Amino acid sequence: MKAFTKRLFALVLALATVFTLSGCGEMTTYDEPKTYTYEEATKELESKLKKVTVSNVDAPLDIYDIDTEHTALADIDTFDLTVRSNAPIMVEIAVPSELSGSAPDDLVNVLARNFNDSRAEVNGRTIGINIRSISSGEVVTYMTEGDYRPDGYIPSSDAPGEMIGAKGIGVIKLTDRIAGNTAGILMEKSTYNEFTEKYGAVTVDKVLEASLAGDLTFAYTNPYTSATGLNILTAMLHSFDANNPLSDTAAQKLLDYQKQSPPVAYTTGVLRTQAAKGIIKAMVMEEQAYVNTPELKDYIYTPAGIRHDHPVYTFDYVSSEKQEALRQFVEYCLSPEAQRLATEKGFNRHDDYIGQSPGLDGAGYLAAQKIWKANKDGGKPIIAVFVADISGSMDGAPLNALKESLLATSSYISSDNYIGLVSYSSSVYINLPIAQFDETQRAYFSGAVKSLSANGGTATYDAVLVALNMLSAKAQEVSDAKLMLFVLSDGAANNGYSLSGITDIVGGMRVPIYTIGYNLLDSSSLKTLSEINEAALINAETDDIVNQLRNLFNVQL
Repeated sequence: MKAFTKRLFALVLALATVFTLSGCGEMTTYDEPKTYTYEEATKELESKLKKVTVSNVDAPLDIYDIDTEHTALADIDTFDLTVRSNAPIMVEIAVPSELSGSAPDDLVNVLARNFNDSRAEVNGRTIGINIRSISSGEVVTYMTEGDYRPDGYIPSSDAPGEMIGAKGIGVIKLTDRIAGNTAGILMEKSTYNEFTEKYGAVTVDKVLEASLAGDLTFAYTNPYTSATGLNILTAMLHSFDANNPLSDTAAQKLLDYQKQSPPVAYTTGVLRTQAAKGIIKAMVMEEQAYVNTPELKDYIYTPAGIRHDHPVYTFDYVSSEKQEALRQFVEYCLSPEAQRLATEKGFNRHDDYIGQSPGLDGAGYLAAQKIWKANKDGGKPIIAVFVADISGSMDGAPLNALKESLLATSSYISSDNYIGLVSYSSSVYINLPIAQFDETQRAYFSGAVKSLSANGGTATYDAVLVALNMLSAKAQEVSDAKLMLFVLSDGAANNGYSLSGITDIVGGMRVPIYTIGYNLLDSSSLKTLSEINEAALINAETDDIVNQLRNLFNVQL
């Protein structure tokens, strides 16, 4: 009886497998998880591709494509006004998220609302404070590469204010500090104990030494958008060459370090996720964020670099009336009551810490970003394929947003990298074979993107397999390259292979897949796809995706 039951079970399983594999236009599923090496994964990839329909599409050369370098900025209203006022004297202040987010990261929001309620006046006219929530680095970008002109600016540290001044905008500092804070190094407790036993006190110098020795994996954030990332980057450069952090010696040592460091994190949120999984045991963090993140209770914080005391700036183009209004608001922020609130929200902790300056002015900080951009990949070329969803559900606004954002931000992709484009509906199309992203390839990329149109079903994972095969083939031509994919989709796959059917291949090839969601119908599958190799899902409104991709490409490409 038992033997008959086993035979019956085997027969049912076999029939189920046959029907699953033969279903036309249906998702092909597999349940048995495997752990592949790169070689095993590519072999399995070749096998699965036999069931995928692929067509080549000639990309038109876009002779009208123009260089839009450093102009891909979404409307400033992409960044929310978290406090609004319609008072006769309206003053807009640009404020980073640790001060303008949701509680407990809302100190300046609370102070601005209270100040507005007080109905303070200048020349008999009521003052109203508007707060725009935008990162310190994005303010630098929007003011120096765009036409954004806030009345006031509260960056995390002095560095962004000095960078704006170095670009020729007249800055006026109203105070050095409204909320004391530091940036620093966060280590998991057991890692901290092992580190201090071998290397002594936690310093940037010792962290770099341990990282280069293979004893520590240290992660930091994008220095173009994150003041913390910029702080640690410049501290690293100073450690490499204290006499001249911008020297060729410092740049070479950064290159050597980046060869074995993890990729710079797109956001602090990515770092937190990796830390929760136990992948990253040491990373950068602002102290206030650490204090207010219970998930990090098993980590130990050590301040490093310059202080993050949130200075306040205005500018020489701001009227004297608005400058006076800002001075009154600053005075209110420095009141005993306001400072007690700041302390409650995680600020004013390490007042005894003396910042460690890297010896750079505003122009020096800008130069440090360029050194990082040139060396962030450790001298390894990047081979990347964009995988664009052109199924029927993407028709209209989602596909238009996809095309516009890719075209607007492609200028942030380095010409040293190798780029290709795949699109998919019910079938898969190679719109642009991988080639070095010189001006010709850039023009073909632009033409291929502009020619995309939507219809049909959604074979997302078939397209991923095709793109992985393109990467594998190109990697044989370009030695020691870093491979990555960018999947742009609404997340609703309904044709071809399922996510579970390709997971082992993606994991075995260890290719990070960044997913970008447009009008997301299913974020869970895209999120899972990105998490296989510790990449990220960007789920943004279509108006914001330009900024999201610009920052992602600055980090990864």
